[in-house]
Amino acid sequence: MEEKDSRQLTFTIAGRPYPLKIKASDEPIIRRVVKEVNEKVNKFQLTYPSREKQDCLAMALLAYAVDLNKASSQPKAPSSPELSKKLTHLEALLDEALA
Repeated sequence: MEEKDSRQLTFTIAGRPYPLKIKASDEPIIRRVVKEVNEKVNKFQLTYPSREKQDCLAMALLAYAVDLNKASSQPKAPSSPELSKKLTHLEALLDEALA
């Protein structure tokens, strides 16, 4: 990571500060993810008030990992060039069948 493109920032997750050196371009994504993780931790703390914060953090990150795994294992829609190529081929087959 180049020095000019990096930033040293501290993010608070579940009440603890974590200093990170990140790419400046990644900052918005990291801030959004930190916010989502903290929201999940807070949700688990409200749902399970007798649990320690560390337990809620673990459950939040597990839920986040499951969501990520589900999203990455779903079949992806064909990209525009692939779809266009398939439609062109299908059109050619239909033209051939109707001729």
